[in-house]
Amino acid sequence: MSKKILVAYFSASGITAKTAKVIADTVHADLFEIKPAEPYTADDLNWMDKNSRSSREMSNPSFRPAFLETCDHIGDYDLVLLGFPIWWYVAPTIIHTFLENHDFSGKKIVLFATSGGSGFGNTVQTLRRSVADTAVITEGKVWSGKIDPASVAEWAENWK
Repeated sequence: MSKKILVAYFSASGITAKTAKVIADTVHADLFEIKPAEPYTADDLNWMDKNSRSSREMSNPSFRPAFLETCDHIGDYDLVLLGFPIWWYVAPTIIHTFLENHDFSGKKIVLFATSGGSGFGNTVQTLRRSVADTAVITEGKVWSGKIDPASVAEWAENWK
């Protein structure tokens, strides 16, 4: 029996969205976009401005941005590939909002991220606080630059 896979992702600028689509197509997974209730603008994403929206959100670990819709059939999936851009060496706070608003009991969650140079940092440890104790979160892969089906297939061998 093959696993039913969901690729859930948040993308503020479109880069993570492109990565998520290649992954979903390659591993024959369903795709779910975590859409913020208020889309991010270029000014919101200016990490050099400590008053930008993303800077304010990331400086408050308890902040939970709202998202537009839940994934109603999360229970149908055996494996969730969860993607996001790396912000301040961790996942954006909206990822916590997503995790805290769905039941991941007994699920395996494999992370993937996009980044211009940062790794996962302590993302796994931080995200574990937002899911049930029976959920397993593992560090997957950080993609920087072009993604292709061959590299996704190679990566998939680690969690299939």
